[in-house]
Amino acid sequence: MAEKLQTPRPGGRRLYVALGDSFTEGVGDRSKRLPNGVRGWADRVAEQLAKAEPGWEYANLAIRSKRLRHIIAEQLEPALAMNPTLVTLYAGGNDILDFGTDIEDLMDDYEHLVAALTASGATVVLFTGFDVKVSVLLEPLKRRNTLYNRRVRELAAWYGAVLVDYWCFDAFHDPRMWDTDRLHMSKAGHKYLAAQVLDQLGVRHTISLKEWEPPARLGLRDWERRQRRWVHDWVLPLFGRKLRGVTLGDRLSPRWPEPVRVPAKGGLKKLLP
Repeated sequence: MAEKLQTPRPGGRRLYVALGDSFTEGVGDRSKRLPNGVRGWADRVAEQLAKAEPGWEYANLAIRSKRLRHIIAEQLEPALAMNPTLVTLYAGGNDILDFGTDIEDLMDDYEHLVAALTASGATVVLFTGFDVKVSVLLEPLKRRNTLYNRRVRELAAWYGAVLVDYWCFDAFHDPRMWDTDRLHMSKAGHKYLAAQVLDQLGVRHTISLKEWEPPARLGLRDWERRQRRWVHDWVLPLFGRKLRGVTLGDRLSPRWPEPVRVPAKGGLKKLLP
């Protein structure tokens, strides 16, 4: 296995725990059979780990819409109690989109979380955030994203974490890498990210990525129609939820709350009836 992964726990146990929000839960990569109706890059990483070296276990505690404070309060202790070999963490993206967020306070809390995870002895993987071009209305948040990414890079170096510099992936400038809400990755985006994570860990994998022709240019009429549909289907419901103080993750549970042994053949779907 890759040098970047720590020595297995006593008894040879290898456990991967994924923490975070919708990014890690797998939103945008739909799968009716899997928990919460999604698959995502973390499931794909777990499956490839088991293919490369059978015996890996996997838990995914991420739930969509969670803020950093929720991840610390709800996911940190359960993750540490599992004694993981590998932890992936993406947290803070939803906080950046909240207009009242103090980015310095946010990153102080983020550092405490990273410190606790790395102190466990697990290999910890951190992610920068991508500069999603959703709307000019969100451009004021670009500075927050820049500060977030700078601190994540610094903390990865300081604490010896593996960095997946998502911000640098030019492939995500292609709109086909994004779901219809323009904030979450599509199936193709999740596959691409899974491959990047595995590459950073030095794990051989069998993920094949699409080679697309350049995207077709939209005419003005088609562009306007898509804009109207996006506002109707995603923007207005989002603001409605904010006004009501609810989120899409309020009634959801983690997809894989307890470690499961990942089949070396057949993937996680093989575990389901």
